[in-house]
Amino acid sequence: MLFDLSKVLWALLRPSFLLLALACIGAALGRRWLMWMGLGGFLVVLVTPISQFALLPLEDRFPRPPLPPKIDGIIVLGGAVDPDLTEDRRVTTLTGAAERMTSLAALARQYPEARLVFTGGFGELIHGEVSEADVAESLFSSLGVPPSRITYERKSRNTWENALFTRRLVQPRPDQTWVLITSASHMPRAIGIFQRIGWPVLPWPVAYKSGHSPSVWYDAAFGERLSQLDLAAHEWIGLIAYRLLGRTSALFPSP
Repeated sequence: MLFDLSKVLWALLRPSFLLLALACIGAALGRRWLMWMGLGGFLVVLVTPISQFALLPLEDRFPRPPLPPKIDGIIVLGGAVDPDLTEDRRVTTLTGAAERMTSLAALARQYPEARLVFTGGFGELIHGEVSEADVAESLFSSLGVPPSRITYERKSRNTWENALFTRRLVQPRPDQTWVLITSASHMPRAIGIFQRIGWPVLPWPVAYKSGHSPSVWYDAAFGERLSQLDLAAHEWIGLIAYRLLGRTSALFPSP
């Protein structure tokens, strides 16, 4: 029930929806100040790098560490594949976080003895019959990763369940070294969860969407900037919600 509620609330709280709702409601009710609040918000996204500034603290929080000579296991979180579109088109379809998948394949070659784990089931309220793990299994097979090397966790719906179900599945030992792959903006919340359940992992952030130079700030089109702002808001709200629920080690987890 909490999962369902979180999905509904996010659909209403995402900045792109809120700004549009303000503009439409203001126009319908003849409240110009309300309409201009919504339109003004869109203008701010268009002419300023606010989406970049919202993402930068998240993506800078966990830089990539030097990896040790021996890695016991590598985990990649779901969110990089589109199972519904894959099922509909019968073609493996990736999202804007595709680097999660390619990074696992690269690290698998670098550490041939490491155990590989993909965790992801059905992350949406409305979904088809194909899970994220099903799509990942097909993708990694096509990339030449031996099926015997990868363990698939197929039941999780969010990051909290990713961590819990994966720990139960692989039973990591305290002396082992595990690497966690996920998007840079998602890494603070993900690491906070792993810290909370007592499983120390090395962060391997990928799929960066922000940078430190003006050329990066103004490179994206308006629609992409809105998407970036939604992504940042999702993580900041997620950090607060997960902390209130006792699911992370801190409000803004650190290395």
